[in-house]
Amino acid sequence: MNLQNPKKFKILLDQANEVALNVLRPISRKYDKAEHAYPKELDMLASLLDGMNDGGEGINAGAAVGKRGSQDDSNKNGVNMSTALGIIEMCYGDTGLLLSMPRQGLGNSAIAAVANDEQLERFKGTWAAMAITEPNCGSDSAAIRTTATKDGDDYILNGEKIFVTSGERADSVVVWATLDKKLGRAAIKSFVVAKGTAGMTVERLEHKLGIKASDTAVIRFDQCRVPAENLLGNAEIDVAKGFAGVMETFDNTRPLVAAMAIGCAKASLERIKEIFQDQLDANYATPYLQCSNLAAQIYKMEAEWEAARLLMLKATWMADNKKPNSKEASIAKAKAGRVGNDITLKCVELAASVGYSETELLEKWARDSKILDIFEGTQQIQQLIIARRELGKSSSELK
Repeated sequence: MNLQNPKKFKILLDQANEVALNVLRPISRKYDKAEHAYPKELDMLASLLDGMNDGGEGINAGAAVGKRGSQDDSNKNGVNMSTALGIIEMCYGDTGLLLSMPRQGLGNSAIAAVANDEQLERFKGTWAAMAITEPNCGSDSAAIRTTATKDGDDYILNGEKIFVTSGERADSVVVWATLDKKLGRAAIKSFVVAKGTAGMTVERLEHKLGIKASDTAVIRFDQCRVPAENLLGNAEIDVAKGFAGVMETFDNTRPLVAAMAIGCAKASLERIKEIFQDQLDANYATPYLQCSNLAAQIYKMEAEWEAARLLMLKATWMADNKKPNSKEASIAKAKAGRVGNDITLKCVELAASVGYSETELLEKWARDSKILDIFEGTQQIQQLIIARRELGKSSSELK
């Protein structure tokens, strides 16, 4: 495994780094304070990303499953890799603003993971949010209570979803609902519901600890009629397969969330090294045990960050090469989420009053990083998934 970034992505990553430093960082504090205000500056940036994505690999959540039907067995560094590496650079600028980017929603990855070819073409260009979590259903996706009842050529959705990222701004929402509660997880399907559909109401926007630039909505579905053709993938209930189909979404999105955590932590690490540059050995020539306690803590954080980055690269590389990566996606998400939290908080601690002040972005990065260890599956859920894969246990056997 070549551990360097693929050379073909250099221009993309250089551009993403420039955007992070010259577009996102300057407005980062502005939209942290103006919670729920839409960052107008992102419209032009989103158009630029669209153009880059049309040319092949880019920062493209909507194409996070790579090219379908390819029989090429050669090693590929494709859209998963370019997206993850681009996300690292963008979150080096601002995580909340990256999550606010038009047409880059987590729902786009859901469409890419589950939709058939006709749906991929029909929903191309949409900005899709993803609605999974419910008031009484957090980490256990199988406990979803939102229902989808077939009625002629439509499905009627009823239920409530919470913590929907970009739920108010997005063009559509990918909603997880059950076709039959008695059949459990096997009956859970995902539906694309267009903004403005009768029966879908944004109840409120949440006030949050971090990522304040990103809107997080509560959405209610009351007799919401959705065309049957908007059910993603296969409408048949396969009890043997369970809801593996919709769960494939997470195999794509969890490495991307890991990349977000890595990018946010990168920003904190670089800033703390700037603050204490006179106390660090730029060439790493001083043996670890002979370093000052401050330097040793920073070097340890760098090592943990690098471990998280490599695990994320492995999960994205496997996705690009169509290798099953469920375990590796959870490993990457668990490691990066926890390491990201630890690094950003430790940097605030080491910088003392400077780190806690709003004159620096260190305190903001610490607040932003917390959600990256929670959404797309908490730390505990990732460890449970990893244990199931390692032990060969089903979800009913190991809870």
